Amino acid sequence: MSGGVDSSVAAGLLLEQGHQVVGATLKLWGGVSDSGCCSVGDVDDARRVAQTLGVDHHVFNYTEEFERDVVAPFVAGHLAGRSPNPCIECNRHIKFDLLFERARRLGFEAVATGHHAQVVSRQGSHYLVRGADDQKDQSYVLGYLRAEQLARLLLPIGHLQKSEVRAHAERMGLRTWDKPDSQDVCFIEASKGREVFLRQRATLTTATIVDATTGEELGESAAAELMTVGQRRGVLPGRDGQKRYVSRVDLAARRVEVGRLEEILISSVGLEEESLTFARERLGDGDTVLAQCSAHGRPQLATVRHQGRWWLELHAPSRPVAPGQSVVLYRVDDPTVVEGAAIVTNS
Repeated sequence: MSGGVDSSVAAGLLLEQGHQVVGATLKLWGGVSDSGCCSVGDVDDARRVAQTLGVDHHVFNYTEEFERDVVAPFVAGHLAGRSPNPCIECNRHIKFDLLFERARRLGFEAVATGHHAQVVSRQGSHYLVRGADDQKDQSYVLGYLRAEQLARLLLPIGHLQKSEVRAHAERMGLRTWDKPDSQDVCFIEASKGREVFLRQRATLTTATIVDATTGEELGESAAAELMTVGQRRGVLPGRDGQKRYVSRVDLAARRVEVGRLEEILISSVGLEEESLTFARERLGDGDTVLAQCSAHGRPQLATVRHQGRWWLELHAPSRPVAPGQSVVLYRVDDPTVVEGAAIVTNS
């Protein structure tokens, strides 16, 4: 129970279905927080919702593990020129690893969350499917879950639209019924931003911004580690007045290359083999899938290639995807997740 409306309603619906429910809130970030799901107010909201529902409520402290498995890799990734996704790492290492193990030790049969996604059972196997609300679907951030984890996971609101979730919360008398959705990384203060956070933990690199086609210097970046492949925001137009996008970040050379959108489009995406997680049958060379490369990205047709290494051959030119981000692959004929992987290269 994060203190938001989704997990509040998930607990309430399970109670109405006759389940024995205990609320669990995770204390993850030990520093200052004014956003995300780790603030004192969020913990209090979760506790008050549990009181309203009449269920026990526990707070589990995973601050050390969160620092080790989420925050430290987030910083290290930026310093290596990557663009990590801390929410996916939190799901992988904390919520669906440590919490699952604690629930097992305590004798619980399943863990439920308020994610907008669905778990379906087909012929004795469990699969992750997109949530019913296309605008709120969160199957992307759960794309790494394995079949054995899905077998113990309940997603009570995945079949609902967000408006229906809020209607249920209001019907149940829950204080979170009109609470805004959390949009930010929980350990970064929204009032200060990512740059302030990283500068408190590392020395950032200045870099020259260069037009990759003409070689013209277009300006300076005060923190190249904050520049992301595909980024438009904060990049000055070229001398021709047209928009420029980041195409490459070279920290060693202190150089950020940019280009017009049509100049930086990619035709393939390299995948990190050790991070591949197959939720269904193992994909092979030549399989066609729908690939989603960001939480709110538009899925696109791609062909899986495996010839000494794994990569995706995109059916249409696409904006580049930052190394370190994740791609989740879905079946073409239904919204079922088949694989999740970390992106490492673009070409």
